[in-house]
Amino acid sequence: MKKPKIIVVGLGPGSKEDITPAVVEAVGEADVVVGYKYYFQFVEPYLRAGAECIDTGMKRERDRAEQAFQMAEQGRTVVVISSGDAGIYGMTPLIYEMKRERQSDVEVVSHPGVSAFQKAASLLGAPIGHDFCVISLSDLMTPWDMIERRIRAAAMADFVTAVYNPKSHGRYWQLYRLKELFLKEGRSPQTPVGYVRQAGRDDEQVTLTTLGELNPEDIDMFTVLIIGNSQSYAWNNTFITPRGYYRDENSEKGGIKPGQSIMIESFRTIESELKNKNLPLGHKWALLHAIHTTADFDMENILYTDPQAVERLYAKVASGELNTIVSDVTMVTSGVRKGALARLGIEAKCYLSDPRVPEMAKTMNITRTQAGIRLAVEEHPDALFAFGNAPTALMELCDLIRKGKARPAGIIAAPVGFVHVRESKHMVKPFADIPKIIVEGRKGGSNLAATLCNAILCFDDAEQLKPGRDL
Repeated sequence: MKKPKIIVVGLGPGSKEDITPAVVEAVGEADVVVGYKYYFQFVEPYLRAGAECIDTGMKRERDRAEQAFQMAEQGRTVVVISSGDAGIYGMTPLIYEMKRERQSDVEVVSHPGVSAFQKAASLLGAPIGHDFCVISLSDLMTPWDMIERRIRAAAMADFVTAVYNPKSHGRYWQLYRLKELFLKEGRSPQTPVGYVRQAGRDDEQVTLTTLGELNPEDIDMFTVLIIGNSQSYAWNNTFITPRGYYRDENSEKGGIKPGQSIMIESFRTIESELKNKNLPLGHKWALLHAIHTTADFDMENILYTDPQAVERLYAKVASGELNTIVSDVTMVTSGVRKGALARLGIEAKCYLSDPRVPEMAKTMNITRTQAGIRLAVEEHPDALFAFGNAPTALMELCDLIRKGKARPAGIIAAPVGFVHVRESKHMVKPFADIPKIIVEGRKGGSNLAATLCNAILCFDDAEQLKPGRDL
């Protein structure tokens, strides 16, 4: 009598090319094949003469396992078939559990197969190049509360996530909830999402979209989804997740350097913690920069931008109309990214160290920063003026505007302190035709003024939430 044996095999997603040689060999030695009848068509070419196929029906996995043991204990070689990999949401765990339960001497052997998410990944490109997880949305054997905790954990940990059982006739809302949770936990709406229906079969369909554009109504029970991580991207209709978080800066995509990767993750964290997430893009972009620089979420209450101010100022930069930034103190110009200035052909200037300033300040009995602004207006009346320290300099600019001597492309008003600070910011607001960004109240600083300049210069990165390319 032969030694009783059960061989559990994964048939792959559905095409003969994806069935492994080990599985073909196992099927060829089977006395009995046990499984759901739909899958017999995939093994029939490899069966030896006289082999028996036993259908246990759909959703009768336990009956299938019991029948396999009964036949194996009679000395027959039994092959239990599953689609994909039998160890992933398949029959292998149940067979081992039943062996333990029955205290059976039947030998159990498992041969892996190509899983549905692996097949889907190969059709989409290379979406699983880094750490990943697989989640099933079926709550038949797992409570939904547990599934939801796993979804949150996957989203927060930045795993590439494959989703099984996304939808069925009765399971219509779970994928909507998964999308909501991923966005709530900070995953960008631009995150690539790929889904494959009937992978490896005749009516295979491959779709690449984004998390924000994903429509759960396009998904059915025969579909596997893959959601990218923060480094994933789409290129040439291909879904790619790099092997590491820090891509080479000279790569074909343009690369993300370590500092930029950290900044991107910081921005997404900040965005997820905002009280109001439905902000105009330009205002949100400036706000994210302000909070990133200060770690102060009060910026959500005190940062003011004119309607479309960031957008309007960036348009002037892009057209070449705005080519000079003037600041009240050198610390502001020091904080404006040199890479962005060089890339856009913009000069950042501070007149505080100009040799003409001390004499002008003394002769006119004004502060040095006021004198610097007067000189700046003479030479660059249409610059973007950024104030991060001196309220008197901002007040001076307001006076020169009213006299018709200055016509700034825009104003960033972020002086800091206790004397004349609030008043200087109130003074600038009436100039309705000048785009303004204002840090209201006493707060401000050179670092804030500089980061708001940077927000304008890199506004074309806002849609992709990819700050820091000029780091």
